[in-house]
Amino acid sequence: MANVSVEIKMDEELQRAATDVFEKLGLDFSTAIKIFLKRSVLANGIPFNMTLPKRNYKAERAVRAMQELSDASAINGVCNLTLDDINAEIIASRRSREARAAK
Repeated sequence: MANVSVEIKMDEELQRAATDVFEKLGLDFSTAIKIFLKRSVLANGIPFNMTLPKRNYKAERAVRAMQELSDASAINGVCNLTLDDINAEIIASRRSREARAAK
């Protein structure tokens, strides 16, 4: 079977990054592209899932933020405060601020 040359245009940074990944896998760029094409033929399509992620990234960030707050409260020794304790701290802080403002 005769070989053909294929020319593709791509972002230079993408090419460098992909080449770096392929080299770490012990492949050159050309061989990696051939693997992709052979797998595409075998799969009769793109050889990997091309769906949008189902994860809700906003929820994921919210969970991560809550974990960070939980970690910070443990570090600062306030993780065991009750709601009454928290409200008392807020009231005390407001009174202190009001007292400073009145001076």
